[in-house]
Amino acid sequence: METVDLARLQFALTAGAHFLFVALTLGLATLVAVIQTRATFGGDPVHLRMTRFWGQLYIINYAMGIVTGLVMEFQLGLSWSGLTEYAGDVFGSALAIETLVAFFVESTFLGLWIFGWNKLNRWAHLAAIWVVTLTAYASAFWIMVSNGFLQNPVGHVPDGDRLRLVDFGAMVANPAAQVAFWHVLGGALIVGGFFLAGVSAYHLRRRTAEQDVFRKSLRIGLGVALPATFFTATFGGLGFETMQPTKVAAWVNDAGRLAAAQAEMVARHGPGDYLPPVAWVQTSGITMMTLFALMMFVAGLSCLLMLFRPVVRGFRLWHWLLTLMIPVPFVAMLSGWIFREMGRQPWAVYGLLRTSEAMSPMTEAQVRFSLFAFATVFAVLIVINYWLLARAARRGPAEVALGDRPIDAPVPVPSF
Repeated sequence: METVDLARLQFALTAGAHFLFVALTLGLATLVAVIQTRATFGGDPVHLRMTRFWGQLYIINYAMGIVTGLVMEFQLGLSWSGLTEYAGDVFGSALAIETLVAFFVESTFLGLWIFGWNKLNRWAHLAAIWVVTLTAYASAFWIMVSNGFLQNPVGHVPDGDRLRLVDFGAMVANPAAQVAFWHVLGGALIVGGFFLAGVSAYHLRRRTAEQDVFRKSLRIGLGVALPATFFTATFGGLGFETMQPTKVAAWVNDAGRLAAAQAEMVARHGPGDYLPPVAWVQTSGITMMTLFALMMFVAGLSCLLMLFRPVVRGFRLWHWLLTLMIPVPFVAMLSGWIFREMGRQPWAVYGLLRTSEAMSPMTEAQVRFSLFAFATVFAVLIVINYWLLARAARRGPAEVALGDRPIDAPVPVPSF
């Protein structure tokens, strides 16, 4: 492989792995906030135990996601200095806002939520998790604004050998960012919904304690997952209207459209190969759509089965299916990410900066070493995250530490 291909592989692995953490974080934050809202307004102790159980899983994933995000940003500066030098003044503005939102506001209120159990007023504690959730959405929004600029660069003017931002509103309103944000948000809710349903089905199948917790969690997870699939598919369809002509030609894989797209790019930018890898675009797109159809079918069938209480309690084959479905939304979202990013090639900033020009001046040996180092670090982090999540999920609500009152602490006056 060439040096630029190794660097692209490195970024694909790190960004894709980090994206999996982000998807579960967004989905779980929303569901935890909804469950805690029901617990706060209704005073149901079952929903309170659900909040603590799913909230602990959310915190584990969030913490590991922060680590992967820091590592990914480091490798971005290490391997792609040409991109930051050329267009960093433009898309870097959105990344700066995202950093302020994620590392200051979101982290601050998450700390208040984690350590505020039995200390904060119940309404203040509920507000804290909703601030965490909304800032998580804001963080994802600014990331998609930045990525949308790379897909469809707007709001800038050339200034020597770099770009200068002149219309921040145009960059924010970029259709390539707006549609993608809602598509990603819906996908995250699917991930969270199937995660809740799959873990709950595992415990229902094993007849563990706290069956009420998992029956209600199963219903909430599937009740979110089904409409989220339709929501996500709708914005996915709208996303085809914002795709680059070369990506559309690669997706349909029509020889005439491929030739026309290539000829148009040659006339505009000079000789070169401007077509994205057709096999990657088609395979990732088909995989994403196939898995979406599967999730829609399983979620729809499951919502019908939930109408029958004996099925929820004892249909073990269905419980097995829902547990096996946990990784499917992750694979679908990763396929969608590959479809989006590979379709932009060979451009780092579409129509303005080639990927080969965006790369830092590195030797092949340096890139191979960094690829090995980053791949190793991310593999370790993913294994640790999976092990921690699986262990905490298997133990159930009885062994949750989040919000637990110390043994020697006085019994608080009930808030409900």
